[in-house]
Amino acid sequence: MEVETLDHAPDAATVRALTRLLGELVAADAALGWTSPPAQDEIDALLAALLACAPDDACCVLARVDGEVAGFGYWRRYSRPTHRPHADLEKLAVAAEFSGRGVGRRLLRVLIERARAAGIEQLTLDLRGDNVAAEHLYLSAGFREYGRLPDFVAPDAGRRLDKVFHVLDLRHR
Repeated sequence: MEVETLDHAPDAATVRALTRLLGELVAADAALGWTSPPAQDEIDALLAALLACAPDDACCVLARVDGEVAGFGYWRRYSRPTHRPHADLEKLAVAAEFSGRGVGRRLLRVLIERARAAGIEQLTLDLRGDNVAAEHLYLSAGFREYGRLPDFVAPDAGRRLDKVFHVLDLRHR
Protein backbone atom coordinates (compact mmCIF):
# COMPACT_ATOMS: atom_id res chain seq x y z
CA MET A 1 0.00 0.00 0.00
CA GLU A 2 1.19 3.47 -0.87
CA VAL A 3 -0.08 6.67 0.73
CA GLU A 4 0.61 9.91 -1.08
CA THR A 5 0.02 13.44 0.10
CA LEU A 6 -1.64 15.44 -2.65
CA ASP A 7 0.28 18.66 -3.13
CA HIS A 8 -0.82 19.22 -6.74
CA ALA A 9 -3.92 18.39 -8.78
CA PRO A 10 -4.13 14.65 -9.49
CA ASP A 11 -4.51 13.42 -13.05
CA ALA A 12 -7.97 12.92 -14.54
CA ALA A 13 -7.89 9.14 -14.06
CA THR A 14 -7.23 9.55 -10.33
CA VAL A 15 -10.08 12.05 -9.99
CA ARG A 16 -12.42 9.65 -11.83
CA ALA A 17 -11.33 6.78 -9.55
CA LEU A 18 -11.83 8.93 -6.45
CA THR A 19 -15.26 10.05 -7.68
CA ARG A 20 -16.19 6.41 -8.29
CA LEU A 21 -14.92 5.35 -4.83
CA LEU A 22 -16.85 8.08 -3.02
CA GLY A 23 -19.94 7.54 -5.16
CA GLU A 24 -20.03 3.80 -4.46
CA LEU A 25 -19.63 4.40 -0.73
CA VAL A 26 -22.37 7.03 -0.62
CA ALA A 27 -24.70 4.82 -2.69
CA ALA A 28 -24.11 2.10 -0.06
CA ASP A 29 -25.14 4.55 2.73
CA ALA A 30 -21.63 5.48 3.89
CA ALA A 31 -21.52 8.37 6.33
CA LEU A 32 -19.51 10.83 4.22
CA GLY A 33 -21.76 13.89 4.27
CA TRP A 34 -23.45 13.38 0.91
CA THR A 35 -27.00 12.07 0.47
CA SER A 36 -26.36 11.11 -3.15
CA PRO A 37 -23.12 10.23 -4.94
CA PRO A 38 -21.02 13.33 -5.69
CA ALA A 39 -20.40 14.31 -9.29
CA GLN A 40 -16.88 14.55 -10.67
CA ASP A 41 -17.04 18.35 -10.88
CA GLU A 42 -17.85 18.40 -7.14
CA ILE A 43 -14.78 16.28 -6.40
CA ASP A 44 -12.68 18.50 -8.70
CA ALA A 45 -13.89 21.56 -6.77
CA LEU A 46 -13.17 19.91 -3.41
CA LEU A 47 -9.63 18.98 -4.44
CA ALA A 48 -9.02 22.46 -5.89
CA ALA A 49 -10.17 24.06 -2.62
CA LEU A 50 -7.91 21.80 -0.56
CA LEU A 51 -4.91 22.35 -2.82
CA ALA A 52 -5.45 26.13 -2.75
CA CYS A 53 -4.85 26.13 1.01
CA ALA A 54 -1.43 26.90 2.44
CA PRO A 55 0.53 23.67 3.13
CA ASP A 56 -0.04 23.84 6.90
CA ASP A 57 -3.73 24.70 6.50
CA ALA A 58 -4.89 21.46 4.86
CA CYS A 59 -3.67 17.95 4.18
CA CYS A 60 -5.16 15.61 1.61
CA VAL A 61 -3.99 12.00 1.30
CA LEU A 62 -4.72 9.19 -1.12
CA ALA A 63 -4.05 5.49 -0.63
CA ARG A 64 -3.34 3.11 -3.49
CA VAL A 65 -3.16 -0.66 -3.42
CA ASP A 66 -1.49 -2.14 -6.49
CA GLY A 67 -2.01 1.21 -8.21
CA GLU A 68 -5.75 1.29 -7.53
CA VAL A 69 -7.25 4.14 -5.49
CA ALA A 70 -8.20 2.47 -2.20
CA GLY A 71 -8.80 5.38 0.18
CA PHE A 72 -8.90 9.12 0.65
CA GLY A 73 -8.87 11.54 3.55
CA TYR A 74 -8.21 15.12 4.48
CA TRP A 75 -8.17 17.64 7.27
CA ARG A 76 -8.48 21.41 7.11
CA ARG A 77 -7.39 24.02 9.62
CA TYR A 78 -10.24 26.07 11.04
CA SER A 79 -10.47 29.53 9.45
CA ARG A 80 -11.87 31.41 12.45
CA PRO A 81 -8.92 33.27 14.05
CA THR A 82 -9.63 31.95 17.55
CA HIS A 83 -9.69 28.38 16.22
CA ARG A 84 -6.58 28.56 13.99
CA PRO A 85 -4.51 26.22 16.21
CA HIS A 86 -6.95 23.42 15.39
CA ALA A 87 -8.08 21.41 12.35
CA ASP A 88 -11.03 19.23 11.43
CA LEU A 89 -10.61 15.81 9.87
CA GLU A 90 -13.45 16.21 7.37
CA LYS A 91 -13.30 12.95 5.41
CA LEU A 92 -11.77 9.51 5.70
CA ALA A 93 -13.04 6.99 3.16
CA VAL A 94 -11.90 3.50 2.19
CA ALA A 95 -13.22 1.54 -0.79
CA ALA A 96 -15.38 -1.38 0.32
CA GLU A 97 -13.08 -3.93 -1.33
CA PHE A 98 -10.16 -2.68 0.80
CA SER A 99 -12.04 -2.47 4.09
CA GLY A 100 -10.37 -4.32 6.96
CA ARG A 101 -6.93 -4.28 5.30
CA GLY A 102 -5.43 -1.38 7.28
CA VAL A 103 -6.01 1.31 4.64
CA GLY A 104 -8.07 3.55 6.94
CA ARG A 105 -5.63 3.13 9.81
CA ARG A 106 -2.69 4.02 7.57
CA LEU A 107 -4.46 7.07 6.12
CA LEU A 108 -5.38 8.21 9.63
CA ARG A 109 -1.82 7.76 10.86
CA VAL A 110 -0.46 9.91 8.00
CA LEU A 111 -3.12 12.58 8.56
CA ILE A 112 -2.29 12.73 12.27
CA GLU A 113 1.46 12.91 11.56
CA ARG A 114 0.93 15.75 9.09
CA ALA A 115 -1.34 17.61 11.53
CA ARG A 116 1.30 17.32 14.24
CA ALA A 117 4.00 18.54 11.84
CA ALA A 118 1.78 21.51 10.87
CA GLY A 119 1.52 22.55 14.51
CA ILE A 120 -2.12 21.54 14.90
CA GLU A 121 -2.99 21.37 18.60
CA GLN A 122 -6.30 19.55 18.41
CA LEU A 123 -7.66 17.49 15.54
CA THR A 124 -11.44 17.22 15.62
CA LEU A 125 -13.92 15.16 13.64
CA ASP A 126 -17.55 14.25 13.66
CA LEU A 127 -19.21 11.06 12.59
CA ARG A 128 -22.65 9.58 12.24
CA GLY A 129 -23.80 7.69 15.33
CA ASP A 130 -24.24 4.43 13.44
CA ASN A 131 -20.69 4.44 12.05
CA VAL A 132 -19.36 1.96 14.61
CA ALA A 133 -16.33 0.84 12.57
CA ALA A 134 -15.10 4.42 12.09
CA GLU A 135 -15.63 5.24 15.74
CA HIS A 136 -13.63 2.17 16.75
CA LEU A 137 -10.78 3.27 14.46
CA TYR A 138 -10.75 6.80 15.88
CA LEU A 139 -10.90 5.65 19.50
CA SER A 140 -8.04 3.19 18.88
CA ALA A 141 -5.96 6.08 17.53
CA GLY A 142 -6.48 8.11 20.71
CA PHE A 143 -9.48 10.26 19.83
CA ARG A 144 -12.10 10.72 22.53
CA GLU A 145 -15.75 11.64 22.30
CA TYR A 146 -16.54 15.13 23.56
CA GLY A 147 -20.15 15.58 22.52
CA ARG A 148 -23.20 14.29 20.74
CA LEU A 149 -26.19 15.87 19.04
CA PRO A 150 -29.08 13.40 19.18
CA ASP A 151 -31.03 12.86 15.94
CA PHE A 152 -29.06 15.62 14.16
CA VAL A 153 -28.09 13.80 10.95
CA ALA A 154 -30.80 13.15 8.36
CA PRO A 155 -29.37 10.79 5.73
CA ASP A 156 -32.83 10.26 4.24
CA ALA A 157 -36.50 10.93 4.93
CA GLY A 158 -37.66 9.47 8.20
CA ARG A 159 -34.25 8.49 9.53
CA ARG A 160 -32.36 10.51 12.13
CA LEU A 161 -29.00 9.63 13.66
CA ASP A 162 -26.73 11.19 16.26
CA LYS A 163 -23.83 13.40 15.25
CA VAL A 164 -20.87 12.39 17.43
CA PHE A 165 -17.85 14.65 18.02
CA HIS A 166 -14.32 13.42 18.72
CA VAL A 167 -11.02 15.15 19.40
CA LEU A 168 -7.37 14.14 19.46
CA ASP A 169 -5.18 16.44 21.51
CA LEU A 170 -1.81 16.61 19.75
CA ARG A 171 -0.15 18.84 22.36
CA HIS A 172 0.61 16.00 24.78
CA ARG A 173 2.14 13.28 22.64
